[in-house]
Amino acid sequence: MSRTMIDLDDEAVAAAQRVLRTRTKRETVNAALRRVAAELAAAEEFEWWATDPLPDLRDPAVMAEAWR
Repeated sequence: MSRTMIDLDDEAVAAAQRVLRTRTKRETVNAALRRVAAELAAAEEFEWWATDPLPDLRDPAVMAEAWR
């Protein structure tokens, strides 16, 4: 973990603390960063699924063989 001095918007931190249910600024910033990273990963996964990466799942003949 690294130590960084930053200026924070106290009202935004307070609002984030209520949403994230954190007690300290440190917990709040770390939780917010983790949430943003998780949301990005979810969006990327959604985009991957939107490209129809597994067309065999829609092919009844392929699926019939899979269940044999």
